[in-house]
Amino acid sequence: MKSLARLLLVAALAGAFFTSAASAQEQRKGRGGMMDPEQRIERLEQAVGTLSAEQKAKIKEVYAQSAEKMRNLPEDQRREKMMEMMQEAGRQVRAVLTAEQQKKYDEMMAQMRQGGGERRKQN
Repeated sequence: MKSLARLLLVAALAGAFFTSAASAQEQRKGRGGMMDPEQRIERLEQAVGTLSAEQKAKIKEVYAQSAEKMRNLPEDQRREKMMEMMQEAGRQVRAVLTAEQQKKYDEMMAQMRQGGGERRKQN
């Protein structure tokens, strides 16, 4: 069961990461539909509470660097490196949060591992 939970987490994180990595590219093409860094920060803020301007700036930089690293990978390596990159970005985002926000962040991630949390409930 642990491997199934890990697989579900990987799938959820992969979807979130691909959304962010492709976001800037999709918006330039005018197709929309993907979350840009500001939207990701807004969603994070809904989960963990109000973020300071400094936190938002740092997190936005984490998201931008992560997306850039993903774009620079050869396409055949993206799938194998994606999980590692997403975990590192998650650690960096979590490090920017306060202790209370980290607790909520951890709860959010636990919900994702269990099948999508609030997003699933709404759909």
